[in-house]
Amino acid sequence: MNPFKNVYNEWVKIVAKPRSYLGIGAITVLVGVIVFALKADGLSFISFVTASFEQTLTFEGNVLNGNLVAFIVLQMLVIHVPLLIALITGDLISGESAMGTLRLLLTQPISRSQVLASKYIAGSMYTALIVIWLGILALGLGRGFFGTGDLMVLNSDGLVIIPDYDITWRYIGAFGVAFLALNTVATLSIALSCFSDNSVGPIVATMSIIILFTIIGTLDVSIFDTIRPYLFTTHMASWRSFFEDPYPAQEINQSIWVLIAHQVFFWIVSFIYFNRKDITT
Repeated sequence: MNPFKNVYNEWVKIVAKPRSYLGIGAITVLVGVIVFALKADGLSFISFVTASFEQTLTFEGNVLNGNLVAFIVLQMLVIHVPLLIALITGDLISGESAMGTLRLLLTQPISRSQVLASKYIAGSMYTALIVIWLGILALGLGRGFFGTGDLMVLNSDGLVIIPDYDITWRYIGAFGVAFLALNTVATLSIALSCFSDNSVGPIVATMSIIILFTIIGTLDVSIFDTIRPYLFTTHMASWRSFFEDPYPAQEINQSIWVLIAHQVFFWIVSFIYFNRKDITT
């Protein structure tokens, strides 16, 4: 069987599910609400952020611009998108197992590895669609309603101002790393889906793992210092590093490799188990 046809079939299954449009709809509404709120009362928000610097710095020009709005949208939404991803990818195998169609699928002239690979590719395509749609809305609505200008970012080291001409490649890189982080969530939920015969279990388990790892990563306890750099949740906000000056290439590369390593691990575990999974009961 043509492997491209397998991926197409899995993509059709995703598109046919009403819940697949929940993520796109939720992101559309949330971005619209954020843009509306900033348009209505954004200047007071900016004044609150810059209040501590106004005694030493003078801010001129369009501070509340589309680049800043897109950054605010990313900051608010990226940490919530994993649930929308898990709702779809956590159902790719367990959902078919619950309906009994998985057994029928595996009787076709196609290996189990090809079936699983097709589901992974389709899940990554859906994740990419979510990230692209978020980027289009964030930058499109932001620049459409607020124009362009230099980006002012407040981080742990202070206030960073990035010129408008130096913004585009940073957003491309930021969305790329955001995709890697969310795709790690997708691979985790698909791997967990291999072990379950119902749709709810993998989704809940995925979010529980994310919450657990996040708590471990934020607790100021020395015993967690050795494992904290290796948790994928530690690197899910690494997209912010693209908006630092100077650009921390080594730090971002480390985050990329950690995220890829987690995906490879989840792939290996799922492939080993799925090829041995008993579908006769």
